[in-house]
Parts: sequence; structure tokens; C-alpha cells
Amino acid sequence: MMHFKSGLELTELQNMTVPEDDNISNDSNDFTEVENGQINRVLLTSVTLLSIYSINLLLICSKETGCMVYEKLGEQVFGTTGKFVIFGATSLQNTGAMLSYLFIVKNELPSAIKFLMGKEETFSAWYVDGRVLVVIVTFGIILPLCLLKNLGYLGYTSGFSLSCMVFFLIVVIYKKFQIPCIVPELNSTISANSTNADTCTPKYVTFNSKTVYALPTIAFAFVCHPSVLPIYSELKDRSQKKMQMVSNISFFAMFVMYFLTAIFGYLTFYDNVQSDLLHKYQSKDDILILTVRLAVIVAVILTVPVLFFTVRSSLFELAKKTKFNLCRHTVVTCILLVVINLLVIFIPSMKDIFGVVGVTSANMLIFILPSSLYLKITDQDGDKGTQRIWAALFLGLGVLFSLVSIPLVIYDWACSSSSDEGH
Repeated sequence: MMHFKSGLELTELQNMTVPEDDNISNDSNDFTEVENGQINRVLLTSVTLLSIYSINLLLICSKETGCMVYEKLGEQVFGTTGKFVIFGATSLQNTGAMLSYLFIVKNELPSAIKFLMGKEETFSAWYVDGRVLVVIVTFGIILPLCLLKNLGYLGYTSGFSLSCMVFFLIVVIYKKFQIPCIVPELNSTISANSTNADTCTPKYVTFNSKTVYALPTIAFAFVCHPSVLPIYSELKDRSQKKMQMVSNISFFAMFVMYFLTAIFGYLTFYDNVQSDLLHKYQSKDDILILTVRLAVIVAVILTVPVLFFTVRSSLFELAKKTKFNLCRHTVVTCILLVVINLLVIFIPSMKDIFGVVGVTSANMLIFILPSSLYLKITDQDGDKGTQRIWAALFLGLGVLFSLVSIPLVIYDWACSSSSDEGH
């Protein structure tokens, strides 16, 4: 139900806890502490419940209008403007997901190759440069898959991706009990005892410059709305109640996996955890970590074409060019992949992707669009006063989320740019 995207986002979950830059500073003035414990527990639980309610609104809208495609639902309710808004939100969400998956390739494939070659992590060469490797993978593997007219392996990809993430979760839990707490080198002014206590003690509530990315990242991870209606349309003897049950089970399963990954990842490394959790497990002799890393890499590589098909199909649908044309198909595919690769190469870290996508498209798809559609459809229905009040409050929550998160993300970017110029 959560589609191929949800399983793979376990690798993004560490960004919920520490959405920091790829280069971790040891400067005590830098904000590199982990937002963990109670605050993220509350956020994760809240977004899970709100997403379930959001799906409920979407299913009601689909039942009332008979539309099984998100864009067509928007067009029927709000006209052409609604169609364009939903297209923009879903395309941005899927593009953000593709970028995050290619970031995983960019960050993890070099380490896997160095491991297989028996080289140290500090080893450098063009063939272990993440930027070069992501281009090679894109045009050597992903491009041929994207050029296919149909994606018949979608079901296999979904199952394989979810299996990889379950394996990843099991390894994270196992490593928590195998890896001792790592204490950094001491400064002359700090005692060993206080450093041990500070480093190896979990912080239940921490607010810092990166806290602003927690909610957008969680929201980004729970968006499956564009896939809900197509899946709903394919159910045998479909009903709103049956689809809601499928949604509830799926969201609960993802909640458990996200939660356990975040908790055990944090309790393994505490304040030393990085935005790329897998990257912290560095051992030349650890075959288990290599297996996890390779499984995740293969899973994301196979998933990118599936997301790409969705974006390209929506683009053709919007341009009313639905009839297959090989030349147009190839040109559009190559152009889109070039643009995506340039973004992966030049965007400094995944936190920027999560920040932008989380406060824009994820917020639109979870909060604003379902509630707006519901309020418009039930405008003349006087029997649904209470439900309309709840939907209006839900819409207000989405607007508030935007008003608070967008300025904070922009402010953090401005502060980060000023800090970089100062150095």
C-alpha cells in the first residue's frame, strides 16, 4: 500500500533524527546534536495518524466523485487549476524521492567498492567518486530501464525493496548490541567522566538549528497519496472500508519500522550519528554491513525507474501526448535524467531535498489537497457539518505547517550560507 517508496525511506529516517550536512563538523559551536526521543516520537505518531485521516478524506472524495486518478479528481473539483496543482505536487514529491535514492547511490556505492577492493575509506580515485558513479549508474542501468514502454517488474521491485529495508532494520537493531558507545577525543578542558556521560546518554528533547527539518522529513516519508487511488481502483470487491483498513495496516507497519530504525540508530551512535546512518558502520571486515549496503543500493536503483515512469506519464498526460512515440519518449527521458543528475551532483545534502519537498508537496498531498477537495465536494451537504469542521481544522493545520516551516527552512539556509562564507 505504501508502494515501493515507503520501504526505501528507512534509509532517510536518520535524516529525521539528524538532517545535517554530509560533512560533520566537530566544532562545539556547530549545531550537530540529535533531535531524538520524545519530540520525534510525538512527531512520528502525529504524522502517522494525520496521514491515515488524510487517506480517509481522499477515499471519501473518490467515492463521491467516482474518480480513481488524483489529477482527474482535482480537475473535476477545481477545474484546470486543480489538475495543475496536483500534478505539480505529485511530480515534485516523486522527483524528490528519486533525488534521495540517487543520493544513497552517490554516498554508499563508493564505500561498497572500496570495501570490495580492500581499500581504506580515505582512498580516492575517479572510479570511487560518488558523482561519477551516480552518472554511470544512471545512464548505464537506470536509463535502459526507463526507456522500456512498460514496467512489468514493479511488483518484484516493491517486494524486494521492502525486504531489503526489513533486513536493514534487523541489522541496525543487531549492531546496537554489538557496537560499544564511541567517545570522541577529549579537549583539555573537559573531563573524561563528563564526556562519557554526555556522549553515551540519550537526549530526550533537543532543539537546535536542524529541528526545523524533522517534521518536513517525516511528512515526506509518509506520502503515498498519489498511489492510493490507483490501488483502490484495482481492489476486488473494493470498498472504502476495505481500503481504509489496508491503509491503516500499512501506515502502522511503516511507523514501527521508522520508529525502531530511528531509536536503535540513535542509541548506537548517540551524538555521533550522521545523516547517512549506513555510512557510520565502517569496518573493512564487516560482511554483514556490506551485504546491507549492496542490497539497499540495488533496491534504490531498481526503484528510480518506477518513480520516473510516474513523473513522465503525468507530464505526457498534462501535455495530452498519451500516444506512444519512441523519439519523444527517448528525448524526454534523457533530458529529465540529465536534470536529475545535475541536481544530485550539485545539491550539497539530502536535508535540502527533504526541506523543500517536505514543506511544499508533502504538505500539499497530506494536509491541504485532501481537506480542500473534501470541503469543496461536501459544500452543499448540510448533514456533514461535524466532518467539515474537522476537515477545515485539518486544512488550517496544513496552512500553519507551511507558514511556520517554510520561513524556518529559508532562515536555516541563510544562516548556513553565512556560516560557510565566514569560514
